[in-house]
Amino acid sequence: EEPDLVSAMYGRGIAYGKKGLHDIKNAELALFELSRVIALEPDRPEVFEQRAEILSPLGRINEAVNDLTKAIQLQPSARLYRHRGTLYFISEDYATAHEDFQQSLELNRNQPTAMLYKGLTFFHRGLLKVKLRCLRLRCCARFACGDWEDSVGLSDASDASRNVTGLFVYEAIEAFKEALKQKVDFIDAYKSLGQAYRELGNFEAATESFQKALLLNQNHVQTLQLRGMMLYHHGSLQEALKNFKRCLQLEPYNEVCQYMKGLSHVAMGQFYEGIKAQTKVMLNDPLPGQKASPEYLRVKYLREYSRYLHAHLDTPLTEDVLHQNFEGYKPEVQELICVADRLGSLMQYETPGFLPNKRIHRAMGLAALEVMQAVHRTWTNSKVRMNGKTRLMQWRDMFDIAVKWRRIADPDQPVLWLDQMPARSLSRGFNNHINLIRGQVINMRYLEYFEKILHFIKDRILVYHGANNPKGLLEVREALEKDGFTVNTKVPSLKDQGKEYDGFTITITGDKVGNILFSVETQTTEERTQLYHAEIDALYKDLTAKGKVLILSSEFGEADAVCNLILSLVYYFYNLMPLSRGSSVIAYSVIVGALMASGKEVAGKIPKGKLVDFEAMTAPGSEAFSKIAKSWMNLKSISPSYKTLPSVSETFPTLRSMIEVLNTDSTPRKKNVYFKNQKLIIIKMNKASNKQALSLLVRGVDVPPSLPVRLCEVPRYCHAPTCGPRPLRTTDDSMACADDTDSIYQCPDTESLNHVPLSFVGKISQGDFCKSP
Repeated sequence: EEPDLVSAMYGRGIAYGKKGLHDIKNAELALFELSRVIALEPDRPEVFEQRAEILSPLGRINEAVNDLTKAIQLQPSARLYRHRGTLYFISEDYATAHEDFQQSLELNRNQPTAMLYKGLTFFHRGLLKVKLRCLRLRCCARFACGDWEDSVGLSDASDASRNVTGLFVYEAIEAFKEALKQKVDFIDAYKSLGQAYRELGNFEAATESFQKALLLNQNHVQTLQLRGMMLYHHGSLQEALKNFKRCLQLEPYNEVCQYMKGLSHVAMGQFYEGIKAQTKVMLNDPLPGQKASPEYLRVKYLREYSRYLHAHLDTPLTEDVLHQNFEGYKPEVQELICVADRLGSLMQYETPGFLPNKRIHRAMGLAALEVMQAVHRTWTNSKVRMNGKTRLMQWRDMFDIAVKWRRIADPDQPVLWLDQMPARSLSRGFNNHINLIRGQVINMRYLEYFEKILHFIKDRILVYHGANNPKGLLEVREALEKDGFTVNTKVPSLKDQGKEYDGFTITITGDKVGNILFSVETQTTEERTQLYHAEIDALYKDLTAKGKVLILSSEFGEADAVCNLILSLVYYFYNLMPLSRGSSVIAYSVIVGALMASGKEVAGKIPKGKLVDFEAMTAPGSEAFSKIAKSWMNLKSISPSYKTLPSVSETFPTLRSMIEVLNTDSTPRKKNVYFKNQKLIIIKMNKASNKQALSLLVRGVDVPPSLPVRLCEVPRYCHAPTCGPRPLRTTDDSMACADDTDSIYQCPDTESLNHVPLSFVGKISQGDFCKSP
């Protein structure tokens, strides 16, 4: 009856909003009434907040933020800061969102949701669990003038919160843990914590967090999806598949789970099920005007590649790849697999952002062994059999071995030679692009190299501008005040002294408000590729000649020269970046394999924080790279046992056999171990009699003949095939080799032991020689 009554208009606006914003008419009426209230009484914060709640679902985020800002000015509250922070978060303005969540928590500390979102603002910027050095775009002019320490601000965590131009130093992980302290059953916090650990490469911690989330809700689809993806990228395909299947039971139209289900099947050689799942993704055509999902775009390639792999499994074509037990391989092949696992683990980066992948480890370990055997045959016999033909081996053949294994290990990642792409694409060139910083997002994988690259920029700018006088320094300052700049690295030639090739391009652009792009890019053009190929050809020719001399000689100087040639060749490969992806691990597997062919074995791991490709790209020359690489490789003489390993190419000659060995699980199976009279006793029994026999043995009672239990006796030594005998160390409740290396124990059918009382010691694993010897 009184339409101008403010409270009535306000109530009517809320009522229209509650009727449902899916009807645009309700939204328009709600906004009309709330705007009338604001016009009449502009000092009521709750009205601005209510209008923001109507505007944000309509996609009018900026208007909603303005309303919340006005409400905060009128009456600040934890709820308003949290609401506005959420809108900034949706807009991907994570730094501003972080400030609002922090303000909200200062007003009310006990807010698990705000604490979770605060952690997510760090997560999405790459600030997981790392200390960052402050970085400003405008510092470049000052550090070019030599004022590095003052301008860049090398402050650690204690200073960062006071440095308004720096990057916050905080741990997303700690924020998630704090949210869990406030709410112990917070599923989203456990899920986010698991994903943070996954991004750091901590598989065990991530698994634990995902498991806790699923214990609270076993049907939490997003956790199942994330855990499945982590398991896939860890190389645990069977376990990953279980998660994707469960995800699809709960949410049949989940495109990510459907795609990953198909990918998991294909990676294991189960092409029928894989292509069936892929086809379901292809049927989800985007609506007119709707952007296609990444899965919809990628599945077109994956489906065709799956059909190609199935057609080339072996000849004649038979059924999909079947499961292969580790025990089904001959002992010498088992040893080959285990050596490959160990070699592959040496190629793992100990750097945030790289999740260990046991499938990739095995593939690249086998690649290294095959490279070793092929290179050794080349140096001994000149010709080798490649792709069914006997011919001279070239450097590309060496890398093709590793490409073959890397390509089959993960069908989702096309590994292609860029110079073999169609002529039309090749003429345009290809770029390998890596963002180190983009806006507010920091690529934590390359943190170790930020300072090194920035110092390099400083040196190049000084050289380019000849800044040795005040006038030159002024030119540098003026150049750096512009929108941005690029700096090109140069790679010195060994073949033609004094000549330099283009390396990679460093780009820094940005403005005063923090919209920074700090990136490196390798441009692969036809001309550049030919120059690098000529350099690598010359080095390979020299390597082959010296390798043949090395086979006939045992002098240390020859071996050292061959080692330097191998590292120099790969140095140019890294700077060329000739593959669509996987260049780093492929090149390193070639290093490991070629060095073994020369009689040297890599025993050291890549240092924490180091990336081999970036070490090569940022080294001033091949000699510097060789020196750096040898400092961690811990090269030693190769074990004679490597010479007796079966031929990798003959043992796994087809795609089917390659997929089978990558699928094979060599995880050790536990056996019960007992100790009696300084002799190690191992029990083998079936599951039905296991519990009863153990109960009798531990009590010191003889096991009756009716139980299907076989006892056998082995010497008190560890007989690991790659280690040799080692004495056992035993305690009251455990047992291990003297150097913590377990081993294989087998009970010969002809050997047995009378039923005697035994004392329980512990467990030993069958197959533990697959761990580092």
